[in-house]
Amino acid sequence: MEATETPEHAESAAAPERSATGQAAPQAPEAAAPVTPDAAVPEAETAVVPSRGRRAGRTVALIAVAAVLGIVGGTAVGYGVQAEREPTPLPALNQADLAYPKPLPKGGTIEPLPVSEDRGAKTEGDLRKLLLPKPAGAKTPDFADDDGWLTVPEYASEFDRPGPALRHELGNGIRRVATTSWRTGEFRVTEIRLVQFRPSDFLGAKDHSEDQMSYMGDDEFAGNEGDALKSSANGRYYVFPVHKEAGYLDLYEARAYLHRGDVAVEIFMIDTKKISKKDIASVAERQLGRL
Repeated sequence: MEATETPEHAESAAAPERSATGQAAPQAPEAAAPVTPDAAVPEAETAVVPSRGRRAGRTVALIAVAAVLGIVGGTAVGYGVQAEREPTPLPALNQADLAYPKPLPKGGTIEPLPVSEDRGAKTEGDLRKLLLPKPAGAKTPDFADDDGWLTVPEYASEFDRPGPALRHELGNGIRRVATTSWRTGEFRVTEIRLVQFRPSDFLGAKDHSEDQMSYMGDDEFAGNEGDALKSSANGRYYVFPVHKEAGYLDLYEARAYLHRGDVAVEIFMIDTKKISKKDIASVAERQLGRL
């Protein structure tokens, strides 16, 4: 937005950075991930991102030991019981035809799924076409990307620690980021990002969304656990407390995070007037429907 339209707030050194829309920049993920050989990564960043929201290693070790002891003990008892029993004969194989998979008839072919049912075919094309279209009469903010794409380094630069964030996202299998934004009314700006991960890293989108949602409950962000998004397995939306500062207009913010397949969705909304839960939920549900 233009300088006359977006409240500018003085940030302390300890406060999280804000992206072009005015929202606080996403927190760096919990641990730096390995870097792929062909990726250009800033060399100055060497610190390891502190763990956040993960189960402690000691707890994992105790669970693993207990599981192993349980398996060993159960196996020993089971062998002892089986050794005292008479062997049980197997039932006869009376099925007429056990061939599987059955061969196609001569000249037969398998019809591919229609695009409407093949989720992979949708996301393999131009990812920008899956973005929610701008509402009628909406304007394009000055900060909007002309081509609808964010490079991975540009995307990582909006985290509070870009170097570790970039390494983490590359190791998580990030592939590309499509984005759109619009302005409605006098000041309300909405931005949507589709962050796609490689299919081989099938947990990439899920982990990414959960990483972002893990810090929403902090006081410097939403300060609450948000609300579950309808028709989504684990998507949530958050309405932030109003930000007040002497000499500036009040600032309202809302976010939504969800994922579908290999695509993570991030939605940001800011305004100088109150944003309702219905406002952010409606955009998130419609974007989910596009995927």
